[in-house]
Amino acid sequence: MSQTATSRPEIVIVGAGVIGVCAAFELSRAGHRVLLLDRDEPGSGASSGNASHLAVANPFPIVEARSLWQVPRMLADRTGPLRIDMRYLHRITPWLLRMLWQLRPNAWRHSCRGLRRLNDGSTAAWRRMLARIDASDLLRVEGSLLVCESAAGERDLRADVGKCEDWGVRAEYLDADGVRAREPALSSRIRGGLYFPDTGRFLDPLQTVQQVFRAAREAGCEFRQTDVSEISASDSGVRLTTGDGALEAENVLIATGAHGKQLVRQATGVKVPLDTERGYHLMLPGERDRLRLPVASSERRFVMTPLTGGLRLAGTVEFAGLERPADMRRARVLGEHAERMLEEGISRDGEDTWMGFRPTLPDCLPVIDRTGPGGRVLMAFGHHHLGLTQAAVTAEILRDLYHGESEPAIPVAPYRLDRFGTPARGKPETSNPGTRTQGVVNES
Repeated sequence: MSQTATSRPEIVIVGAGVIGVCAAFELSRAGHRVLLLDRDEPGSGASSGNASHLAVANPFPIVEARSLWQVPRMLADRTGPLRIDMRYLHRITPWLLRMLWQLRPNAWRHSCRGLRRLNDGSTAAWRRMLARIDASDLLRVEGSLLVCESAAGERDLRADVGKCEDWGVRAEYLDADGVRAREPALSSRIRGGLYFPDTGRFLDPLQTVQQVFRAAREAGCEFRQTDVSEISASDSGVRLTTGDGALEAENVLIATGAHGKQLVRQATGVKVPLDTERGYHLMLPGERDRLRLPVASSERRFVMTPLTGGLRLAGTVEFAGLERPADMRRARVLGEHAERMLEEGISRDGEDTWMGFRPTLPDCLPVIDRTGPGGRVLMAFGHHHLGLTQAAVTAEILRDLYHGESEPAIPVAPYRLDRFGTPARGKPETSNPGTRTQGVVNES
């Protein structure tokens, strides 16, 4: 593949999940020459199989000290909400220890503050993006429920109201009658729940990514379906080794989700403690009209979300790396949980199972940064369960970083790569290395 200095892209985005696609839209819309690369079709990985929530009511790390006592019981159940593949235990143990270290009160609060900053800007950022592409109907902000079936669960949820208030999350405790007034289909086993009025849901997560991708293409973004095996950066530019040959660009954005550890190390010299929580879902196309709102179970640790294509049952955490085959029993058991949560039995006609990879760092904060030689390496990965939620606001932060803003609207200090090590030489430039289209970025 031959290139001239003038034809090489201003920025290559590696990874066409929801983060990479939203970034491609923001940067293309601002007039930059963007090339988006992925070995698969845009949005076809975890961005399509998630629970489809705009989960702004969840600014908390995935592990809390109070829940540690439940871990042995969960691990004893192969199809329970948490599983560690024993063949992967030696690899995940250092990561788990780092996550436990983050349960120290100050560290835990630091993570909460970082997650809350992103969540606080997420709904408005998504509404701006969807309005610009004439797709506002894909997002509904009608609230969600977190319900319990036990006395212990009821006590925990009542206590959580205060915790939510402390972190600026609106939550209302409902008794059993109040829960069923909002969701009549729920079982009489439900004792109570929390209603989160600010939670949104995307009616179809894959369609959402595809709509943003089409808008990015219309704005000038180019897409190539190819793999990227190596990235090297210097003061003069970036070189990528792809399945189609060598490629040169002025800058690169690594947005490869759970698959980016090696690419980040090549480009910056930093070894990030990135691993994957494997999540499962069961799609029930015959249950399109069962629920009005997303409903999560406090004890069973899964969520039911009504989508245009049916009822999606999603959840569980499995640590088994990127290579082990999926254990679809973990998806199918979600149907059994739903049977217990709903007053009437479910239809499993045409059910479909899925497994995907959630990219997670021990402090549960993503990396959103610009670093490397000449500041030519941008990064956005590690959003764990909140990738869909935080994609649009992350794209706006990346746009500001690329344009050399001295301080984006959301400060990036909590999300910088250097919390895991010192990047390669070079600092971000103070002005945009590409050509900025004036007046476009600040359109409402």
